[in-house]
Amino acid sequence: MAKNGNKPHALHISLPVPAGVKAGDPVSVGNIRGVAQIDRDADGKSTLWLDGSWDLTVTGALATVGLPVYIKSDRTLSATAADGVLFGTALATKAAAAGVVEVAPIGYAQV
Repeated sequence: MAKNGNKPHALHISLPVPAGVKAGDPVSVGNIRGVAQIDRDADGKSTLWLDGSWDLTVTGALATVGLPVYIKSDRTLSATAADGVLFGTALATKAAAAGVVEVAPIGYAQV
């Protein structure tokens, strides 16, 4: 049996995050996407959950379930790819205005 494993699923991990991250914020760290579970601590880290689904504010229309949701450098989410990278998948629909929608983060992005 391998003895060099660390985290069997690596879905709830502590990582360095940008200043200002609060519990419940969507976060992108390199190719990792998740939702902060705690405010950024004195060491500059937060525990991120890379799985599950979360009610998050997204700008732009999501006309069908399964559409991609993007995260911008300011940590806001959008239904359009402009100025952002893939964050997750919409699990519900919503109108064009900014509003809360259920989103599943992708966890580890494929490069």
